Amino acid sequence: ELLTVAADYLGEKHIDSPRLAAEVLLAHVLGMKRIDLYLDFERPLTSAEVSRYRELIRRRVAREPLQYIIGRQEFCSLDFTVNPHVLIPRPETELLVEQVIEHCKQRIGAGEKQITVLDLCTGCGAVAISIAKEVPQARLWATDLSPEAISIARANAQKHGVLEKIEFLEGDLFEPVRDKKDHFHIIVANPPYVAEEDYEKLPPEVREYEPRMSLDGGPDGMVLIERILRDAPDFLTSAGVVMIEMDPMQVVKAKDLVASLSVYKICRVIKDYSGLDRVVIAGGS
Repeated sequence: ELLTVAADYLGEKHIDSPRLAAEVLLAHVLGMKRIDLYLDFERPLTSAEVSRYRELIRRRVAREPLQYIIGRQEFCSLDFTVNPHVLIPRPETELLVEQVIEHCKQRIGAGEKQITVLDLCTGCGAVAISIAKEVPQARLWATDLSPEAISIARANAQKHGVLEKIEFLEGDLFEPVRDKKDHFHIIVANPPYVAEEDYEKLPPEVREYEPRMSLDGGPDGMVLIERILRDAPDFLTSAGVVMIEMDPMQVVKAKDLVASLSVYKICRVIKDYSGLDRVVIAGGS
């Protein structure tokens, strides 16, 4: 009954997926999996549990993201700790990880013993950690401007048993790896790419709670994308590739830049699960 009341209340307040949110929050309060709520349906709640549940429902009504309230988000079937210092990993970014893993496997099939990967704008570490879990031969470096993000990413890597495979470095894009010229087989990035004019149109969950520095990509959303495409060739091996997630509306600009730079031999675009251009891959072969 409490679940139904909570779900109805969230629905009245125009919260997305109100029943799901009500279930996730109750499971969090009770320290159980969501599926187990229905195995223990008749269990009475203590007044402290009810009070805590009401508080979490209030936070969700204030449009605080569910992931920040419970402190985690699933990505590539792994559980990641998140808080307002890091962007919440999005399902579309799993495509970026899949592309990197596929490229790693091709290189390993061609006889490569170790794959060096640089993850820019790592945030909570979801991309780097997912690659490290999937590709035993990968050695990774991951950078982020935010010291808080680096701290969370390290904790997530520790949790998933891959901390020794990833070097997390605080700093601006390539700056922390400036001594690693011609070093990386793959550079991967999910940089901030929201255009300034679109930022104010974002849902309150995103605009008011997620870190602006992880979202705002400057006037046209392309500031970091352009910097990465210009600087990546200095850090790639001769046959290395750079893979960047971006807004579908930015892909043409990115491809034009790649063509104008004359250092990349290939440029491919990967569509996301909605059929929209999402990942640009540029490289030496």
